[in-house]
Amino acid sequence: MAYATGLVKITDTFAPMIERQLTANGVHMDQYSKQCVINAIGAINTVLDSKGIDWNDPQLDRNNVTQILMNVAALKLNAAASPREVFFQLRNVKVGENWKKQIEMGIEGDGNDAILARFGRNVKQVRPFWLVREHDHFEYPSYNGLEMTPPKWTPTGKGEVVRVVYPIIFQDDSIQFFIAEREDVAKNLIAHIANNLMNETFNICKDRFNATPEQKKQIAEKKKAILDKAKSLGLDALDDPELQKWISPAWTEYQSREAMLIRKMRNNIVKKIPKDFGSAFVEMIHAEATDPEYAEIRREIEANANSEPIDVEYKVQPGPDEQPAPQSDAQTQQQTEPQQTPDPAVQQQPAGTSFDGSQGELDFGDYAGDPVAAGAGPDF
Repeated sequence: MAYATGLVKITDTFAPMIERQLTANGVHMDQYSKQCVINAIGAINTVLDSKGIDWNDPQLDRNNVTQILMNVAALKLNAAASPREVFFQLRNVKVGENWKKQIEMGIEGDGNDAILARFGRNVKQVRPFWLVREHDHFEYPSYNGLEMTPPKWTPTGKGEVVRVVYPIIFQDDSIQFFIAEREDVAKNLIAHIANNLMNETFNICKDRFNATPEQKKQIAEKKKAILDKAKSLGLDALDDPELQKWISPAWTEYQSREAMLIRKMRNNIVKKIPKDFGSAFVEMIHAEATDPEYAEIRREIEANANSEPIDVEYKVQPGPDEQPAPQSDAQTQQQTEPQQTPDPAVQQQPAGTSFDGSQGELDFGDYAGDPVAAGAGPDF
């Protein structure tokens, strides 16, 4: 009973605060969003219990928890849905000079489908996706101008999934087919390896935060060699012993590898379909939650902002009450030298032409030459 009471208190603490912050950013929090927040608090509580961490633990970054719950409410992701739309995990992050435990949110494939169905631009309905296997008969769609011949698929259920097809019905009742290939998931794998290499120092130094410029250069060269090898291998990098140490078991284990590849193919499709969130705030939340590279760049900027001095050339300008610097003899002679009297021949101008500097323009009113049309060039 104490556990339930404690969880209710946590919910009563966070839910009103989330609603106030979303309302301040122009986002209406409906009843389903509130239910998503409650389900997310329960899921986060399960993660914390599994690690033996209390909500009042000083190592827990409660500001991060607030941000995660705002993301869940704005995107309307249900942690209690089946299949899962969102999951949470604990991550150690260095904040200033101290290490904090932060909750990290990840969106499952069905979560991206829910976002597409809710925020897709002119999307009327998201139809069930096709899992095309290597022994299936599949014909790609063909186009004749604006006329499209739909793809053909005859499933056999044999072999690995080589592509995923999403049929999407739009508001004008047109149907488009979005396709993702298995080979394209290699880009996701490389991004995953790069993320796991972020804190790797290869025993060159204690940690990347205290590395010297020369050590940082050596670390960068080793990371580049590893990523170049992963690019050359593609998905075969999953079975490379040297690279597996930077690949999580969800990618490499036999029982979860296929599910991971399918999920990445689905995500690659859903991400490229245009969406209209109706709010720049919700759009920013979606970008952070669905694009790990974008989120990683923001974390990198926050960690290293203003950490390197910038050398600028400093010059002291004399104030209004200070004496100016002494001038050279040549400058003094130039200032005291009398103005030369202009040639009288030059001063004699026609009556209709004035070179008076105060006028600032020439008067060609008395010019009697042949008229020239505007835009006409020389006669060749």
